[in-house]
Amino acid sequence: MKAKQLAIMSAETMMKKFAAPDLPPVTKFHYHQGVFLSGMLHTYHLTGDERYYNYAKEWVDSTLGEDGLPYNMETTALDDMQPGILLYELYERTGDPRYKKTLDKIIWHIDRWPKSAEGGFFHKDNGRSANMWLDGMYMGGPVTAEYGARFARPDLFDEVHHQMALMRDRITDEQTGLMYHAYDQERKATWADPVTGRAAHYWGRAMGWYAVAMFQIAELLPDSYEKKKEFLDKGTELLRALFKYQDKKTGLWYQVIDKTEDPENWHETSCSCLFLYALCLAVKAGMLDKEEMRPIASLAFEGIKSKLVFGEDGYLGVSGVCIGTGVGDLAHYYARPTSENDLHGVGAFLLMACEYASIFED
Repeated sequence: MKAKQLAIMSAETMMKKFAAPDLPPVTKFHYHQGVFLSGMLHTYHLTGDERYYNYAKEWVDSTLGEDGLPYNMETTALDDMQPGILLYELYERTGDPRYKKTLDKIIWHIDRWPKSAEGGFFHKDNGRSANMWLDGMYMGGPVTAEYGARFARPDLFDEVHHQMALMRDRITDEQTGLMYHAYDQERKATWADPVTGRAAHYWGRAMGWYAVAMFQIAELLPDSYEKKKEFLDKGTELLRALFKYQDKKTGLWYQVIDKTEDPENWHETSCSCLFLYALCLAVKAGMLDKEEMRPIASLAFEGIKSKLVFGEDGYLGVSGVCIGTGVGDLAHYYARPTSENDLHGVGAFLLMACEYASIFED
């Protein structure tokens, strides 16, 4: 079964399961819905089916209060900035001033975001202040870069670049090229190495968010921006490091990327989707050769298909998705529960399937 058909089945399954306003966590303006609905908008662009666009719009509209702003957005968490990425297309298409008002408010918070002494965004201002998580690059990066591109704020390009460069320089392991889950400038977190401030392990989905963000941001930046190529270079460098850890039997990647021989480790679906999606974006950007990448991509796609669950009435489940996860020790990552049709898992799947269909099934 081809990627386009699978994307349609997945989108239809989720629309049957949830009315748009009931997407969990209900009433919250949060990245779970933002990632999933980004996938739905990609499915709309792939198929031209207006129902997918309308579904995303219905959810956004359900989150806006009478003043036009999200009534349940946590303004100290980068995770709650991410759904703003949905609003650009809605605003461009409808001209509804509520969407621009919400985007203005998100960027107002970004402009005032709590930072470490190095200028790194706190992942969440909750007492673990100087923590930067790889996840944050995806949660805050594209929405900020697109605002800069659309609304004449080129200073935001430098802000996004600074966040990228800090993570690149502080979190990348020099030997493997992989990136640790997080970094604490103050070395106060229980997981932080007292010398480097780094977390101890390479969590798959965190690197997936970062890799995807590199190519999404680069696509939003104007060609005249002199640091655009750094995003493409870092994304490609990270992908090439990750390719070495792909399980050649299954095509998948592991929950903890480098522990490939540990029987307690397990294949994780969402990071595998994100890596394949980023690979497709790299090919699209001209950073990787399509035919050179085809064996890696097709192996990954077949592996991801092995994690799909098919049921009656066209049901499609995306299984083996790690639930939301903080930074921890090895046992912490291994013990994380998995789910079927978790929103960020389905979102990663839809993003991948749509791009894979466009690049490798054209």
